Amino acid sequence: QVQLVESGGGLVQPGGSLRLSCAASGSISSIAVMGWYRQAPGKQREWVAAIISGGTRNLADSVRGRFTVSRDNAKNTAYLQMTSLDPEDTAVYYCYTDDSRARRYWGQGTQVTVSS
Repeated sequence: QVQLVESGGGLVQPGGSLRLSCAASGSISSIAVMGWYRQAPGKQREWVAAIISGGTRNLADSVRGRFTVSRDNAKNTAYLQMTSLDPEDTAVYYCYTDDSRARRYWGQGTQVTVSS
């Protein structure tokens, strides 16, 4: 079992930045992938970014060039650095992890609101 706790959401003006954190605990050694989805009101959940244990990083086209994903293995924490935020980025952001058996765990979600 893996537990994920997210933090860092909030209200930001267009063009601003936020950093989301996702702290993992439990069976840390089994973690293969850590990443993020988001869900805007009335829309389906959308995959945003992922970082694989070997360091490979993937980003959705909609955020590439603005968002970066990273991981601090010593802290068992993944980060989503978001810059040049747009109102279209407003959503609840969910951290997830896939373990070595392809079991997926989710964080509780954190609200990001981009508005002037």
